Amino acid sequence: MSHVKIMVHCVWGTKNRAGILTSERQNQLFDHIYQNAKSKDIHIDSIGGYFDHVHCLISLGADQSIAKVMQLIKGEASSWANKNKITGFKFEWAEDYFAGSVSESITEKVRNYIRNQGKHHQKMSFSDEYNQFLNRYGIPLG
Repeated sequence: MSHVKIMVHCVWGTKNRAGILTSERQNQLFDHIYQNAKSKDIHIDSIGGYFDHVHCLISLGADQSIAKVMQLIKGEASSWANKNKITGFKFEWAEDYFAGSVSESITEKVRNYIRNQGKHHQKMSFSDEYNQFLNRYGIPLG
């Protein structure tokens, strides 16, 4: 049996970074994302976000790729949101996402960061935050 622990911090936004994720929509969507992921053996450690984006701390399994996990989470969540008409208009995610590895030593810090998105975004926009992640991980902007 393989023993794997790869923690990944994933961030993705709504299409055109539209601020449509009200608190009520976040509650519905995040609960659904969590339950759907669980049914597909995707372990979401933490989930949170703001009006225009989502953060997930995910523990990848030995046979999972980040691309497949993101496809399963994002694709199914938008399909569910549209089927259940949680917005009253077509719900879409942006195509891109950020995913970065998280060391065991900062896992709790990342969990707290995800839980406190409302407070964090009083000081910084999602665009600035996203660019900061890319810069921190040495990913070229563009």
